[in-house]
Amino acid sequence: MFARYRRMWYSPVGRVKLLKMASVGAFLGVIGLFLVTTLVFTVFSFGLPDPNKIVRQQGFSTVIYDRNGKVLYDLYNGENRIPLQLSDIPKYVQEATVSIEDKNFYQHGGFSVTGIARAAFDIVTLQGLSGGSTITQQLVKNVLLSPEQTILRKVREIILANEIEKKFSKDQILQMYLNEIPYGGSAYGIESAAKTYFGKDAKDLDLVESAILAGLPQSPSYYSPLGEHSTAYVDRTRDVLRRMREDGYISAQQESDADKQLPNVKFATISGTINAPHFVFYVRDQLVARFGEQMVESGGLRVTTTLDLDLEQQVEQIVNQEVNKIKYLHATNGAAVAINPQTGEILAMDGSYDYFDKDYGSYNVATALRQPGSSGKPFIYATAFTKGYTPATMLMDVKTSYPSGDPANPNALYTPENYDGKYRGLMQLRFALGNSINTIAVKLTALAGLKDIMTNGYNAGISTWEPTTANMSNVGLSLALGGREVRLLDLTSAYGVFATGGVRNDPVAILKVTDSKGNVLYDYHQVTGRRVFSTGVSFLISHILSDNNARETVFGPVNLLQIPGHTVAVKTGTTDLKRDNWTVGYTPSLVVGVWVGNNDNTVMNQAIASGVTGASPIWNRIMKAALAGKPDQPFQKPDDVVAVTVDALGGGLPHGSDPTRAEYFIKGTEPTAVSPIYKTLKIAKADGKLANDLQVKTGQYDSKEFIVIAEDDPVSASGTNRWQQAIDDWIAANQAGDSRYHPPTDTSTANSDSVSTLIDTPQDHQNLTNNNVEFKARAFSTHDIVNMTLFIDGNQKVSKSTDNLDETICLSNSSHTVKVKGTDSAGNTGETNITIGVNADWNSPAASGSASPCS
Repeated sequence: MFARYRRMWYSPVGRVKLLKMASVGAFLGVIGLFLVTTLVFTVFSFGLPDPNKIVRQQGFSTVIYDRNGKVLYDLYNGENRIPLQLSDIPKYVQEATVSIEDKNFYQHGGFSVTGIARAAFDIVTLQGLSGGSTITQQLVKNVLLSPEQTILRKVREIILANEIEKKFSKDQILQMYLNEIPYGGSAYGIESAAKTYFGKDAKDLDLVESAILAGLPQSPSYYSPLGEHSTAYVDRTRDVLRRMREDGYISAQQESDADKQLPNVKFATISGTINAPHFVFYVRDQLVARFGEQMVESGGLRVTTTLDLDLEQQVEQIVNQEVNKIKYLHATNGAAVAINPQTGEILAMDGSYDYFDKDYGSYNVATALRQPGSSGKPFIYATAFTKGYTPATMLMDVKTSYPSGDPANPNALYTPENYDGKYRGLMQLRFALGNSINTIAVKLTALAGLKDIMTNGYNAGISTWEPTTANMSNVGLSLALGGREVRLLDLTSAYGVFATGGVRNDPVAILKVTDSKGNVLYDYHQVTGRRVFSTGVSFLISHILSDNNARETVFGPVNLLQIPGHTVAVKTGTTDLKRDNWTVGYTPSLVVGVWVGNNDNTVMNQAIASGVTGASPIWNRIMKAALAGKPDQPFQKPDDVVAVTVDALGGGLPHGSDPTRAEYFIKGTEPTAVSPIYKTLKIAKADGKLANDLQVKTGQYDSKEFIVIAEDDPVSASGTNRWQQAIDDWIAANQAGDSRYHPPTDTSTANSDSVSTLIDTPQDHQNLTNNNVEFKARAFSTHDIVNMTLFIDGNQKVSKSTDNLDETICLSNSSHTVKVKGTDSAGNTGETNITIGVNADWNSPAASGSASPCS
């Protein structure tokens, strides 16, 4: 057959015939190739995804920002993808990517003929299917197709790439590619990669960083500088830079300068990929509750929070440093919260001293339940102030026992002790709160009422103080000393009620949420807060807690509860055996709460001291940092609060020349008399005991002032007044040498078996000018008076069964002797004698035989 065609070729006629045959064959071949290609594309196009789906609608990371737009964290499910506009992606990134991945990107129609030929050669030579993918093809593979390496998938990839090139511009395709391509681990897209590897936004990447990231997609696990081959990125980046120089994107000098920087590039640490981690996951839980898990993990939400990242980082550093200082005291963790009380916005939340500590870190103590110690006392005092108690109210700081409230053992007693083990006796409420006196706080809980206290605390934001029957029976009077667990966030927010003048603003963490397209899904608008306490009550609490003199007895004049140049109110708290140590304090615009302890609730070293170590140094440093450069904000006295000078000991109006001090009162509660502790008693002259009735009536006593302290026991079920017993025991032990505290308690028995008589009129040795003389007399005895007899000049004139006489008798002009005799039911008698003159001198001899004017 071949020889025949050869002969025809050398024949002019045959050559023409062969050319005609070849033309027909070529034509038929083209037709056939077209038909086959059409058939192949038709078959392989069947069931292809819609090319329009190349534009991702979901699967985006949720980005959480602080209040100033600083990124805190990206939330994602497997793939951390943060979409950007091409205009927000540096030119270096775009150029480096095109140079290393697809230098002809701007010329081809979606696929590279030479790339396909190279792939076909690899298949024929049994080297497998690899390479030959343009940027468009890679985009298709990552978004629309599976990653399997088959001829079928490759053909479908080419078909879809061609379709996409027809539907989208090159810039659109490059933008989608840079938002989709994997850069290693969970980092998908250039924004996520920039944050993962360099801790910055993509817009801030320089040439070297851009080149490094552009080189990663070929083999992210191998080239990742954070992976096992931590230096492999260097040579790969050099290839990228060389390609960029060859393609005219950078100069040789730029390439050289970048090459020198490569070995010294600083990459972000794992911890640097998240800011304010405890707060971030607190916010995440709120987002999930509002929008659902899927929307949060892949909906591309943009969340603006209340957090101030600058303050947060200071708080985290302070907590970390101070906890490390006291670890030797077996205090291994700490937490802090800062809130703007006027809005409720959370400005900082550090749930542990180090989030990345494997033993203590990720557990958020700020939202965990811990015993608050004395830090709940301000709500007890505030409740008492609503009921008429005042900062000048005096109660006794003495070791007192109370019913434990244990239904299994109704006779069991609860005996709280003070922080320093001392008992100081008379103490006004200002100093009891300032010095955190436990005994008085328990008494005040009983006096103000547990239910009302828990109601106010609950309304202020302490969620665990809900005044249910079960809650109240479980805690009882121990509420005063931290018997019911609270959350640091709750307690800090609740203190904000005092900072605002009595108004509760709920904690706020999220200000605004938009979707991936910028549509607003949530926009916070502050609502009117709920009033919990009056402005007057709130001012009293704030003034006491900001009064360094009020706490000086226990904390000393120099302590860490003061912030120079700023008026701050603050309260500490420490639980039994020092398992928890707290400090919570505020100004009108900032409230900061701090906790120190151990996650496993083990006991800290007893050297931990409120106001000196533990939570107080952390609180002090945070307040200084937050208030630096800001003006002082004193608590403003409301119009219904007045200042009054009071007795420094008893709290009433000034008492004689005793020391005084100034105190604030809500109008209507200020004292109107001296303190009731000052008692003037009638002391019998005969024996120094309390004068009996006869002595009082006959004036046989002296008046003397004593300090008499009496308290009722409102919680005693047995009728035993344990409060008074404790007071008496304290006085016996501490005031033995001060007679003012030891009034006589026994009544005098002197003259108790006698009768005393008293002639009120006329007076002894009185000269009268009226013959009709009025006689008034009384008789006294510890028994009943059964008779009184009146004698004139020895003659009985009147005898009656009475204890008082009132008789008028006409007497002659002369001097006269008068006697009144009284008799009691026991047969005891007593008499009084006087001499008078009627129209004559009382001392003259009695006249005899003179005419009587009475006849």
